[in-house]
Amino acid sequence: MTRTRLQRCTACGEYGLGEECKDCGGKMTAVAPLKYSPQDAQGARRRQREDAGSEEWIESLPTPRKKEEEE
Repeated sequence: MTRTRLQRCTACGEYGLGEECKDCGGKMTAVAPLKYSPQDAQGARRRQREDAGSEEWIESLPTPRKKEEEE
């Protein structure tokens, strides 16, 4: 089951609702990302699975460049 209804073929660019393109047989992917909700019911479970807040997780986050590196 797809997570969003409208899908787009990665091979030919046709739109549809299935997981496989009816024109070329290619793989269909979601057109738009899932909607964000501040009342995320699964947020705590996802953060626990990703070990959010750990040292490794913090080190993996992108950081802005320091002034010395830009000059």
